[in-house]
Amino acid sequence: MNSSEKYSPDPVASNGPLRFDALSRILHWTMAFLIVAMLFLGAMLVGSLGNYHRMLVLHETAGMAVLILAVVRIGNRMRRKPPPMISSMSRPERAVAAISEVLMYVLFVAQPIVGWALASASGVPIRLFGGVYLPAVTPQNAHLYHILRDVHSVLAFGLLMVFTAHMCAVLAHTLLLRDGLLGRMTFAFRRSGTAGVTEHS
Repeated sequence: MNSSEKYSPDPVASNGPLRFDALSRILHWTMAFLIVAMLFLGAMLVGSLGNYHRMLVLHETAGMAVLILAVVRIGNRMRRKPPPMISSMSRPERAVAAISEVLMYVLFVAQPIVGWALASASGVPIRLFGGVYLPAVTPQNAHLYHILRDVHSVLAFGLLMVFTAHMCAVLAHTLLLRDGLLGRMTFAFRRSGTAGVTEHS
């Protein structure tokens, strides 16, 4: 590509697009915000007193939103081929990235569902923002409630760890390697071919 060519919002290299499609980018950043909010509100619920019910509604609303968007995101990912991985990523790093991505998708779906079942087992239905109540998915049962509460906590820590590792990896590529990895998920204009890409192996 010569220097006279213009920037394009959706650059395409000879071996595939450099960035994820627009819907994937919108879902990515929306879910990132919701996941941070869900984890933060969940942590606040542990020691909250006065605003417990309000924060619980917000936490449950964020969780259900994550579940819905995760299903949409999985469907979109199955329908649209992701861009090639950048050439600066080694084969082991690509394998780790692929595994961690699958793990995140599993947690995106499993955590809200377990939370839904947890609320159902407690006998207190999930109440979403706006006064919408969700039906119970499990019978009210104290023993089941305690089991699901522990599972919900473990999944929350797992989600926090994977999410943090993902952010650290992106920051390392952005600030240290400066290989354009973050640009695959941004909306900024980029010159086609500025970052090396290779096909998935």
